[in-house]
Amino acid sequence: MFTSALKSLSSNISANYQISPHATVVSGPWKIHDGKKKSTGTTASIFIFDKKTLDLRSSGLGKSSSSSTKKLQEDVVERLKREAGNLARLRHPSVLQVLEPVEETRNGGLMFATEQITASLAGLLQDKDIQENSSRGASRSTRYMVEEPDGTRRRRDLEIDELEVQKGLLQVAKGLEFLHESAGLVHGNLNPEAIYINAKSDWKISGLGFAGPHDSSETRSSLPPLALSEVLYQDPRLPASVQLNLDYTSPDFVLDSNVTPAADLFSLGLIIIALYNSPHASPLQTHSNASTYKKLLSSPSTTPSQGNNFLSSGVIPKDLLAHVLPRLITRRPAQRLNVREFQQSQYFDNILVSTIRFLESLPAKNPNEKSQFMRGLQRVLPEFPVSVLERKVLGALLEEMKDRELLSLILQNVFAILKRIPNARRVLPEKVVPRLKEVFPTGKSSNDRDSKRDAGLMVVLDNMKVLAENCSGKDFKEDILPLVRLGLDSPTHSLADGAIRCLPVILPTLDFSTVKNEVFPPIAATFSRTSSLAIKVRCLDAFTVLCGGSVSEVTIEDDLSGMTQKDKSIRSSILDKYTIQEKLVPSLKAIKTKEPAVMMAALNVFRQVGTIADTEFLALEVLPVLWSFSLGPLLDLRQFGEFMTQIKTISSKIEREQTKKLQELSSGGGSGGFQNGADSSSKASHHMQADTDSTRDNFERLVLGRGQTGPADQDTNSWGDLVSGTPATQKPTPQPAIAATPWPSNTAGTIGRADTPSKLSNFNVRSITPDYNLSTFPSLEPASSKQKSPNPPTFPALQPSSSNLWSMPPPSNSQSPNQLSPSLGSLASMKTAGNSMSGSISQPVAPNYSAFSIPPPPSSQTTSPSFTSGLANPGRPPFGGSTASNSFLQTSAPQAQAPQRQGLEKYESLL
Repeated sequence: MFTSALKSLSSNISANYQISPHATVVSGPWKIHDGKKKSTGTTASIFIFDKKTLDLRSSGLGKSSSSSTKKLQEDVVERLKREAGNLARLRHPSVLQVLEPVEETRNGGLMFATEQITASLAGLLQDKDIQENSSRGASRSTRYMVEEPDGTRRRRDLEIDELEVQKGLLQVAKGLEFLHESAGLVHGNLNPEAIYINAKSDWKISGLGFAGPHDSSETRSSLPPLALSEVLYQDPRLPASVQLNLDYTSPDFVLDSNVTPAADLFSLGLIIIALYNSPHASPLQTHSNASTYKKLLSSPSTTPSQGNNFLSSGVIPKDLLAHVLPRLITRRPAQRLNVREFQQSQYFDNILVSTIRFLESLPAKNPNEKSQFMRGLQRVLPEFPVSVLERKVLGALLEEMKDRELLSLILQNVFAILKRIPNARRVLPEKVVPRLKEVFPTGKSSNDRDSKRDAGLMVVLDNMKVLAENCSGKDFKEDILPLVRLGLDSPTHSLADGAIRCLPVILPTLDFSTVKNEVFPPIAATFSRTSSLAIKVRCLDAFTVLCGGSVSEVTIEDDLSGMTQKDKSIRSSILDKYTIQEKLVPSLKAIKTKEPAVMMAALNVFRQVGTIADTEFLALEVLPVLWSFSLGPLLDLRQFGEFMTQIKTISSKIEREQTKKLQELSSGGGSGGFQNGADSSSKASHHMQADTDSTRDNFERLVLGRGQTGPADQDTNSWGDLVSGTPATQKPTPQPAIAATPWPSNTAGTIGRADTPSKLSNFNVRSITPDYNLSTFPSLEPASSKQKSPNPPTFPALQPSSSNLWSMPPPSNSQSPNQLSPSLGSLASMKTAGNSMSGSISQPVAPNYSAFSIPPPPSSQTTSPSFTSGLANPGRPPFGGSTASNSFLQTSAPQAQAPQRQGLEKYESLL
C-alpha cells in the first residue's frame, strides 16, 4: 500500500533515497520518514505532505464552496512550499538544514529532504505526557519506537533533563539571533511544532511558513511582509496544523498588529513554560480562536505572570522564574529581553552549559585552548546527563577527530563516554567505528612514523575491553582486529606491547580460525623480529595464553613486563596441535638470548606445550630445548629448579605413555615372537653373567685344592635352561640357526686348548657364538669325585697341538641323546674377554707343551691325528656338515668325564 503511495508521490527524492515505509515523526502537516541516500549512504529525513489531508475537512461543505476550498488548498500548498524554500535559503547551525529542495509530486503533494531528525519538540512533550500519566506499557510502546530505513526498529530515547532544556533553549536563541539580525526576519509562528531535535540532540528551528520581515528591518528581504489580517484568521475548513498557532502567539500580533522581533521572544517564553508545565502545553489555551486569546490576556488571573507561577502546574527553575520569564512574558515589547541578553542570563551560567557552548565553538578556538579544554573535559564528563553525552558531546568529539594534534585526548574522552552511556553497543558500531577506520587506515602500510597517530592508537589499544564488549564478533573481526594488527606491525615498542596486552580481551570474541590465521602469525612475526626483551616476554606470555594457559599476577622488578596482570585463564580459541608443533616450538628453539625473564616466560609456554604435544615430539624436540635453556648461565637456583621440575614432568609423561604403549602391544598377538626373542636374549645374558661368576669360584676352589659340589651339573642345568628358551607357559618360537656360521681360524687353536665335551645333543642353539672364548671354560671338573669311567678319553684336554677336534670320528659307545655332557654348561660362560687370548694364538701353534699343559694319555689312538689335521687346515669350517661334527654332537657325557678326571689327577700331581 505504501509502495503505491510512493509511486504516486514519485520524485527525484524517492528515486535517489531509500525511504522507510512508516513515518517516524508527524509534525503539523508533515509526515517525516527516515531515509538514506542510495549513492552515499547519508542518513536523512524525508518530509512528505499529502494534499489529500486537506480534502477530508472540506468534503462535507457542499459543491458551492468547492471553488473557494480549492483556492484555500492552493494557498496552503503555496505556504508550505514557501516554508521549505525559506529553510533551503537559510544556513545556520540552529536552523534545520535542507539536503534536497522541495519537489511537487504527481498528486500535488510536496516532498523535501533534510538532515536526520529524531523528534519534534511537540511530539517529545506529548510522549512525555503519556509516559508520565500512563502506566500501561503497551499503549506507548509504538510511540517510543523508531523505524530505520532498512526496516529495523529500535527504541527512541525520551530523555529531556535540565541540561537538555538549557542547551536547546540556547540553540533556539542563537537561531533567532540569526533570523533577526542577519536575515532580517521574524519567525512569526515559533512553537514546539516548529522546533526539531536532530540525532545529535541539537534543537533546530523550522516552520518558517509565516516568516516575514519585521517592520523596522533595514535589510531587504525576498519574502513578502506578513499579512496579519490573513494570518490571524482561523479557517475552520483547514486543519489547525497549517494555520497560525495562537496558543504561542505574541500579543504584538493579535492585539497590536505589530511585527517585531520581540514577538518571537514572547513565544519563546511560552515554550519555556510548556517545558515545565504539566501537561506540557502552553498556559494560553485559545482553541484557535483570536477572541479567546484576547479574553485570556484581558484578565490578570488568566495572564501568565510571576505572581501566578506563569500558570504552570510544574516546578519552574528558580533562575527562570526570577530572572528570565518576567522579562519575556510581558505585555510591552520594549521590556522584553532581546536574544543576546537572553543568552547571557544567569540561567545559563553553569559549568555544563558553558562546556556545551565552548564545544559548539570549538572549531574557532586556537590549538592551546582546544588542548586545555580536552584535558579538562574528562573531569566534567561524570556530571553530564547520559543523553547529552551520547547525542551532543560524543558527536562533537567525533567531528574533531580529524585534528591529529588532539587525537589522543579526544579518544580518551570518547571512551570515557562509551563507558557511561547505556546504548554503547548501538552507538559504537554506528558512530565511533567508522571514525576509527578513517583515522587509522589499515589498507595501506606506511613506514612514516606519526607520533600523534601512534598516541591515538595506543589509547584505542588500552580501551580494547570497551570495544570488545560493545561489538559483535563479526564487527570486531572486520573493524577492530585490523587495529590490533596495526599495533603489532608498528615499529614502536609501546604499540606492539599494547597490542599483545589486549590479547586476553580479544580471544573470547574471536573464533578458532581467526586466532590461528590472523592473531598468531603477527605475534610470531613480532616475536622473531623484535630486539626488545620486554616485547619478547610479552609475546611469550601471549603464546602461553594461545596454548590455553594463564598469565599469573606477577611483578617483574626489571620492568621487562609492562604492567601487573590479574590471573585470568583463557580457555577459548586456543591453537591446535599442528600449529604448536610446527610453528610455535620452532620459534622458541630460535631464541638466542639467555635472559632469565625470557627463559622463564618460555618455560611457561613449554608447560602448556607439554600438555598438548605428542610424546615423540616432546622427547625429540622439546626436551633438548628445555635442557639447553636450563643450563643458561644467568639462571638462579630457583629458576633452574623450575626447569628441572618441568623436564622431570615431561620425562615422566613420556615414560608413562611409552610403557602403556608397549603394554598394549604385548597384550596383542602380533609381536609375541619379537618379545620372546628379547626375553631369551635378556635371559641368556643373565645366565652368562652368572656362569662367569661361577667359573671364577670354581677356579679358586681348583687352585686351592678345595672340594667341589658338582659345578658341571649346575653348568649343564644352566645351559639347559638357556637352550630351553622360554618357560612352559610361553609358546616356543623358532630361533635362527647360527651353528652353520663359520668360526675364524684362530678359534681352532683356542678350542684345542679348552676342555671340550665329547657329546652334545640338540646342538642347534644360537647362543653358542664365536664371541666367547673356550679358554674361559671351567676345565678339569669331574661330575662327581667318586665316579670314574673305564673308557679312554676321546681327546686330551689343554693340548694346543692336537688335531682338529670337530673332525674326529664318532666313538663307539653313545648314550641317550637327551642327556647333556657334564661339561656342556661351561659353554654358557664364554666371554668376549677371551678374544684377546684368541687373537694372540691366531697363528698355528707348535706342539710343545707349557708347564701347565697335560700331555695326552697313552691310551688315546685317534685323538692326535684329528687334532693335527684340524690345525693343519685352519680355514676349514668346523661345522661344515661333515661326519666329524655329527660325531661330536653324539659324544656321550660319561666319555667326556673320563679324560677330565685323568687330566685332573695328572694336573694335581704337578702341583
